[in-house]
Amino acid sequence: MLKTVGLTKRYKKFPVLKGVNINIEKGEVYGFLGKNGCGKTTTMNIICDIIPKDGGEVIFAPSSGRRKIGYLTESPALHGFMNGYEYLKYIAACADYKGDVNGRIREVLDLTGMLEGANRRVKGYSRGMNQRLGIAAAIFDNPELLILDEPTSALDPEGRAEVVRVIQRLKAAGTTIILCTHIISDAERVADKVGIMLDGVIAEEGYVEDIIRKYQGGFSRITVKFADPDTRTAALMREIPLVTASSYNERTGTVDLDSENADTLYDALLPWMAQNKIRFTEFMVKRANLEDVYFAVAGGKRA
Repeated sequence: MLKTVGLTKRYKKFPVLKGVNINIEKGEVYGFLGKNGCGKTTTMNIICDIIPKDGGEVIFAPSSGRRKIGYLTESPALHGFMNGYEYLKYIAACADYKGDVNGRIREVLDLTGMLEGANRRVKGYSRGMNQRLGIAAAIFDNPELLILDEPTSALDPEGRAEVVRVIQRLKAAGTTIILCTHIISDAERVADKVGIMLDGVIAEEGYVEDIIRKYQGGFSRITVKFADPDTRTAALMREIPLVTASSYNERTGTVDLDSENADTLYDALLPWMAQNKIRFTEFMVKRANLEDVYFAVAGGKRA
C-alpha cells in the first residue's frame, strides 16, 4: 500500500534522513521503532505532506491521487472546553463528512472505548482518554492509512493497555496502521511488521516472527535451578560444547546457559542431567523477543 524510496531530509547542515526505505502492505500494522530523535516523526511528517522532503519518493499503490491519512501526533492538542461528542462534531465539520455524522460519532466512540466519557469535558480527561479521543478523531473520516506517533508515550500502565486494546480493535477491522513508538513491547503485541530506524536509515525491516527468528541465534538461554546448590555441577555444565556462555548464582542455585540453538541444547541437556542424576526444581527456556532484536540491531546488549 505504501513504500518510501530513499527519503532524505536535512535541517540546515544536519542530515536527519539519509535514505529511508519502508514497505507496508494494506491491512498491516507497521511498528516503526527507534529512539527519540532518530527521524521517525520527520518520516511521518513527510508521508503526510506536512513538511517537504529533500529527496526520494513516497509511493501509494495503487496511485489514484491524494490519499486520505489519519494522523495522531504524540501530544494531541484537543479543545478542553468541549466534551468528547462536541469535539467529534467539530472534527466532522472540519472533514466535511458526508455520511451520518451522529452515527459515525457513536461508532468511533464505541471503537475507542469512549462512549461513557463522551459527555465529559475534554479538560477533565486523563492522558489515556485524550489519546483515545485523538484516535477517534484520526479515524473519523475512514482514512486509508492511520499514523499513530507515540500513542502510549508517558501513559501509566492502565492508559497504555487501553490504547493498545484500541489498536488491536483497529487491526482486527483491517485498518492499515503505522505505529511509531520507542516502547518495543507495545509494538510486539500489535505489529505485523517492524522497521528499526538508526542514524537516519532503516537498519532492519521484516515481519515480527521472521525478524525474531533471524536474530534467534545468540539470544537463546536456558536457566536451570538445582534442587541443591551445586557449584561443581554448574562448572561441568559450562563445558557442554553447545554452551556459548554461562553464569552461576550460588545464592539462588541457578545456572544460566546461553546457546546459539536452545532447542539443540535442550535436547542434549535433559538426557545429560538425567544420566548424571542432577535434580532440579526449575527448567526455563528464554527465546528471543523484539527487544532482543532491537538491541542487537542497535549494537547494544541485553540485560
